[in-house]
Amino acid sequence: MIIFAIGQLGWSMLSGIINAWLVTFYLPTQTDISENGAIQYIQPGLVVLGFLTILGLITALSRIFDAVTDPLIANLSDRSKNKRGRRIPFMQYAAIPLSVVTVLLFCAPVEAISGINVAWISVFIVLFYLFMTMYCTPYNALISEFGKTQDDRMFISTAISLTFFAGTLLAYTPFVFAGMLRNAVGYGWSYRICFIVLAVIACIAMLVPTFALKEKDFVDTKPSTSNMFKSLTGAFKNRAFRVFVFSDLMYWIGLTLFQTGLPFFVKVSMGIDESWVMIFMGGMTVLSACFYPIVGKLVKKYGKKKTVMAAFVGLAIAYVVAAVIPILPDFIPKFLPGVLICILAALPMARLGIIPQSMVADIAEADAIKTGENKEGMFFAARTFAMKWGQSLAMLIFTSLAIIGVTDQVSGGNDITASVIGMTLVAITAVVFCVAGAIILLMYDEKRIGRILARKQAAVTGEESAAPEDDQSAKDDLENL
Repeated sequence: MIIFAIGQLGWSMLSGIINAWLVTFYLPTQTDISENGAIQYIQPGLVVLGFLTILGLITALSRIFDAVTDPLIANLSDRSKNKRGRRIPFMQYAAIPLSVVTVLLFCAPVEAISGINVAWISVFIVLFYLFMTMYCTPYNALISEFGKTQDDRMFISTAISLTFFAGTLLAYTPFVFAGMLRNAVGYGWSYRICFIVLAVIACIAMLVPTFALKEKDFVDTKPSTSNMFKSLTGAFKNRAFRVFVFSDLMYWIGLTLFQTGLPFFVKVSMGIDESWVMIFMGGMTVLSACFYPIVGKLVKKYGKKKTVMAAFVGLAIAYVVAAVIPILPDFIPKFLPGVLICILAALPMARLGIIPQSMVADIAEADAIKTGENKEGMFFAARTFAMKWGQSLAMLIFTSLAIIGVTDQVSGGNDITASVIGMTLVAITAVVFCVAGAIILLMYDEKRIGRILARKQAAVTGEESAAPEDDQSAKDDLENL
């Protein structure tokens, strides 16, 4: 399970690079242009229909492609009869292309605003999400298959959450190292060199579980016989999953709004050097990891549903702090709100990093008990799709909101950080999505899923059911699942 978690370190680094740097790199501020030699590769500003940026439109349209590839790859994986297993071969084939494409995405060929650059970014962002799907969907399906019990699934979820945060933190390291390289290689290559190093590390990490683990040693499941449409429809017929995935969508929008905006919150709202981004991310990651042992205890005492809902509320409170930064008194040190945000967000991030993956695995396992088909890939594909769709919507929202209040759009400028109002709106929007996620999760029937899984576990271990009425309840749960 620990070896398996190393794979997530790799893909989270690459995902983190896109979340943290795509907007920052291709929409440089006027300060970066005038003082650091940044280049504008695409037309900045709200130039699409008056309320969208070109970059926001590109990322949104790439999700239309994702709408096809997510369930397609999931179904191919579920139906695979490869002698090495249904999941690991897909992961192995995707790791190197995903790493290469991530770097190429930041290598637009024309050193000026150009339609060629728009085409380049459009092609490679689509390829990025294709190979990301090829790796992540089979990878996530293995959580349910490797985790034979709820405790195992919680352990795996905890381990991959740790590697996810570690990978995301590493993706922010160019905020420190790019500045050291800038005088020698220029603005663009100072970042590209960092991305190349990170991509190599990520590629090795993604390949580790594909060579170190033999899937067939741990998993003995028959391939699904359902076609893509039937399998996807079957996943969304599951009421528990529908509730979960819509709540999860709210989480990813709120989280990505904050992750994408973090450099701008630091440089604009707080008015301090961008090197603080790494300090804040590092501090929050370490503090969040310290809370990991607590998460399991919270789940046992309050259940997964209540623990996740509380995390949504905690994250919303942290975002409220980000929203009120501009109105804080001048005597408060500028870095202090960032410290407070890190402290407030650490425990919610620990909860949301661990529990949702385990919840999907529980739902997939309960569905397999009812249907007799192992469609874990499709369930996790839908969750991955929610993650990527949420990230895309967040980037679309961010690039539209953050620029509100900019006064130099007429001259073609793109001082996206000039608008404190825009960043405040971003934080408020993140609060709204977090609260919405908590409200939606109210409809999740955790007890029903728990009874179904407990009945199977009792059958495997030879334990007797607690009472005849429990047997009837479990049967009813299967019918209503």
